[in-house]
Amino acid sequence: MSATTTQSAAPRQLSDGNSQGTILGQSSTDLIGFYGVSTAVAQASIIGSNTLSTAVSSTGAFGFGDATTASTLVAIANQLKTMGLIR
Repeated sequence: MSATTTQSAAPRQLSDGNSQGTILGQSSTDLIGFYGVSTAVAQASIIGSNTLSTAVSSTGAFGFGDATTASTLVAIANQLKTMGLIR
């Protein structure tokens, strides 16, 4: 016997209305993906400082104060793409 599915034009809500919010993933090793990515991934660990330098330099690479800041931003963008949050 096959399962019956229903279709609706309304989006499905993940929230239960809890005043504390909604969290996806119980731990950093839980796999999560968005927008139909083929493989869900665990939380990435970005190498570098926990805080990015906001300094802008006319001599640094792409105007960043240091190479670590530029590399960290590239790593973040790559992870967002991997998870399907940006293209």
